[in-house]
Amino acid sequence: MQTGIDKATIEPDEVVRILQADILPALKADHPSIRYRFAGQVEEQQQDTRELKKSGVIVLLLIFAALAIPLKSYVQPLYIMSAIPFAVVGAIIGHWLTGNAFSFLSIVGVLALAGVVVNDSLVLVDFVNQKVASGTDKLVAVVEAGQARFRAVILTSLTTFLGLLPIQLETSIQAQFIIPMAVSVGFGILFATGVTLFLVPILFYIADDFGRLFSGKKSEASASA
Repeated sequence: MQTGIDKATIEPDEVVRILQADILPALKADHPSIRYRFAGQVEEQQQDTRELKKSGVIVLLLIFAALAIPLKSYVQPLYIMSAIPFAVVGAIIGHWLTGNAFSFLSIVGVLALAGVVVNDSLVLVDFVNQKVASGTDKLVAVVEAGQARFRAVILTSLTTFLGLLPIQLETSIQAQFIIPMAVSVGFGILFATGVTLFLVPILFYIADDFGRLFSGKKSEASASA
């Protein structure tokens, strides 16, 4: 059986979900001899989704390497990439607010989002590194980074969201193909930006506390020796 679907009315993924959750189990219960499988575009999309998950891991590793090499640190890239999970949460919230199903193209948007959302964190971390290199205390540099880069970070993310807004509001059938991607990137970067401005300074403070804790233990051990 095959059918055409008006994406302006319902997403194909939602149709598949309804079939798997309600209709097919009911048919199977009434007629145990029935056998079924999804084929065509649905089968291809399921295969693509599995491949996309593998690609996601590779993308994260490449982003980590691209950040670790110039920063010469294995820890600071984690500060920067900590925004990615919150961006995913923002993308999911965005789909819920706009009434769009989280589809294969939404995942594609999340992968694109992973490479974009780290920019705000990178701006803050780079500013802190420059200040520390010039002799400023690390924690003071963290506060100054938030103050100095607040406007740039907010405006960059806000303009990105506003640039994607016309796509999200488009109602034509042709646009339904890319709306999930626009929702993922737009809401993801908007949500992650608000979190980043607090998260990155907090991570610096936590790392500094751990550094002092371990250095204090070392000092006590040296004194007792």
